Amino acid sequence: MTQKRVAIIGSTGSIGKQALEVIEHHNNYLSVEVLTANKNADLLIEQALKFDPNAVVIADKSLYLKVKEALSSTDIKVFAGQEALEDIVQMETIDIVLNALVGFAGLRPTLKAIEAGRTIALSNKETMVVAGELVNNLALKNKVPILPVDSEHSAIFQCLAGEVYSPVEKIILTASGGPFRGKTKDELKNITPEQALNHPNWSMGKKVTIDSATLMNKGLEVIEARWLFGIEANRIEAVIHPQSIIHSLVEFQDGSLKAQIGLADMRLPIQYALTYPERLKTSFPKFDIFSCSNLSFEKPDTDTFTCLNLAYKALEIGGNMPT
Repeated sequence: MTQKRVAIIGSTGSIGKQALEVIEHHNNYLSVEVLTANKNADLLIEQALKFDPNAVVIADKSLYLKVKEALSSTDIKVFAGQEALEDIVQMETIDIVLNALVGFAGLRPTLKAIEAGRTIALSNKETMVVAGELVNNLALKNKVPILPVDSEHSAIFQCLAGEVYSPVEKIILTASGGPFRGKTKDELKNITPEQALNHPNWSMGKKVTIDSATLMNKGLEVIEARWLFGIEANRIEAVIHPQSIIHSLVEFQDGSLKAQIGLADMRLPIQYALTYPERLKTSFPKFDIFSCSNLSFEKPDTDTFTCLNLAYKALEIGGNMPT
């Protein structure tokens, strides 16, 4: 089993930290080649000392000397700045780039990695939201696979495995509904950021958690799914599934539905992307089918949570409107 060398772009964030757990769990199969951070120099240093990557990048140039001095007793190369972040993903020693950045900042490193022919494990949904068509064309030109890390898109990717000759009728993205499911506009007038960050099922970064509370995250995922799977917006449906056990479904032309089921644990889609096409054994908690006696589904309340419809409207208008 050949070891895959992984570059984690955004290693100090929620996805980056969980990816390092996966790599540590499978250190005979996965190794850390590159780690990058924006401003969290302390955690980047800690991770570098533990995982001994070939190189690290701190995007904030003012923190370069701090990182450089802390790693001076090692052979780890230290770089700083946005340009270094974009250059590092083109290193020949990288097999797969996990883009775990947040927001628009993830686009340029993705494009640079694709240009260099590196396999992409994509957690940065904004890359596909702002430039899905551009990214797809470049990936096709360079024969680069884009492996989704979002739990919903990973679920769809898994449901489509082996279905090359099965026409897809519809993709169904599940959403927990977040902490404010069922609340009215009046009830939401005085909520606090702390309440919005109290997600009932998932442990995620702050931006994604806030976006989940407003259903904006599901809107972004609709746009991402349109480009990842080449399916029109009118065949992508969002459904509220409070238990977060079914991570998404695919409905085929014959009426059959396939669902991917598991615990709400981001380490599972991260591992699937990093080790694809293999499924490696883990000691992570597994879903007990008898522990959940009720799986329910609801239509999203788009009158109260208006962000979801905004995403569909942006797709309908097209061009750079999703940006």
